Amino acid sequence: MGCEEEVLGVGKKLDKMITNKTADHSSVFDLLKTLQDLPMSLDVLQKTRIGMTVNNLRKASKNEEVISLAKTLIKLWKKLLPGETTQSKGGSSSKVKMDETSNDSTDVAAEKETKEEKKPSSASDTNDAVRLKCRELLANSLKCDNPPENSGDIVEIAAAIEDYIYIEFGNTNQKYKNRVRSRVANLRDAKNPQLRSHVLIGAISALRMSNMSTEEMANEDLRKLREKLTKESIDDHQMAKNQGTVTDLFKCGKCGKSKTTYTQLQTRSSDEPMTTFVYCMECGNRWKFC
Repeated sequence: MGCEEEVLGVGKKLDKMITNKTADHSSVFDLLKTLQDLPMSLDVLQKTRIGMTVNNLRKASKNEEVISLAKTLIKLWKKLLPGETTQSKGGSSSKVKMDETSNDSTDVAAEKETKEEKKPSSASDTNDAVRLKCRELLANSLKCDNPPENSGDIVEIAAAIEDYIYIEFGNTNQKYKNRVRSRVANLRDAKNPQLRSHVLIGAISALRMSNMSTEEMANEDLRKLREKLTKESIDDHQMAKNQGTVTDLFKCGKCGKSKTTYTQLQTRSSDEPMTTFVYCMECGNRWKFC
């Protein structure tokens, strides 16, 4: 499937969610991630009008992650625009707009007004000491003794990652700094060399790296541990809900409440009494007695 067809498919799904007022559904974020990873071009943007769809989604959603990623995508796609005007072969000029058919003229005007303000800076044209320091930290975190083959330029990759983070927040506030710190910490993780390698060879783009969640950046062992703990937590919750007989005959020694469930199992020889396991439904305390 070509990029244009895939973008059209995602756009139809997003339009449907906007119409059905389900713009905060978890699958919306996944669809935006799909758009983020596609090799977008100006021609595809104009043919699919995906910019208008994502902008409408941003306005319809109340989910902060969805809104943030939608803004990032729109700002990224604006970089593909050749400028406010472009000369045609006949010498005439025409304006290229992301939301040329949008009914919200206020939003269009605001986007045009801030277009030059939000233009991403490169490593050579920023004098902001904080941004330069963050780029240096990111570059140092990408360095390794044995870099993979076909590695990109570390300084350029670090500058691109910082650029996208700056675009998202618009300044070097605490959220910006926290985002940079989390990238640096995960890229430096000796137990997670794969993340650094994927960034260096371009398997993970600078844009993707700039907004990956902590769970997405974690090494494989940590991901498995988190999955295990999550499963155990779910199992414990289901056990509390689905097993045992509800009773008020037992009093919890931890919270003093009597809202409990109990089960009995034969844990010793058959001529011995069964062991009673009690679970407090108020505080989660468990105990047993014979």
